[in-house]
Amino acid sequence: MLILQNIISDRGSRYAVSGGPCASEAEAQAFLTKLKRNKKFAKATHNTWGLLTDDGPVKNDDGESGAGMVILRMLEREGVTGEIVVVTRWYGGKHLGGDRFRHVQEAVRIYLEARAEEAGA
Repeated sequence: MLILQNIISDRGSRYAVSGGPCASEAEAQAFLTKLKRNKKFAKATHNTWGLLTDDGPVKNDDGESGAGMVILRMLEREGVTGEIVVVTRWYGGKHLGGDRFRHVQEAVRIYLEARAEEAGA
């Protein structure tokens, strides 16, 4: 499990991204359970995620409407299968409008870059 915290901050909202190997929706739920053992993540406003499995795409917006699809599109574009990516947001009190989708995209990009660096090390 790769967890990158405090990667984006905007108008009080803070973001983190995490991910790891995952082959099914059941494994995704287990991944989230493990992530939320950290109280900080359990108290997050949103833990949105996406996963491309052999059976097709799986996502969950966790109240951040449309964010799961943003994650799926990026995973499809990069050809990443069998790996869950979770974008966590702690709401800061101000609506971000469409900027929230840019932040989700940036969080996934940061995760994919860190993952590539880790694989190359």
